Amino acid sequence: MGVCVSKKHGKSVQRNRIKRLLREAFRSEAAAYGGANVAVLLLPRQAQEYSLAVFKRCIRSFFEKAAPRGGERCAKQG
Repeated sequence: MGVCVSKKHGKSVQRNRIKRLLREAFRSEAAAYGGANVAVLLLPRQAQEYSLAVFKRCIRSFFEKAAPRGGERCAKQG
């Protein structure tokens, strides 16, 4: 997962903290859903609270929406 946080979210210390939290939240939630191939996450500019719990909840919601319907898994071709 690549992370990019714009300068709109504060100075470098704040941006680096956001990136660390996002990486940790993604790592722990992706493991629970069997990993992920590609994910693009947009951080709202007006977000007031940046915490691991908030990021985990948002990423969990993302994985639940992106999960295949009916318990189907994509078969590897090759």
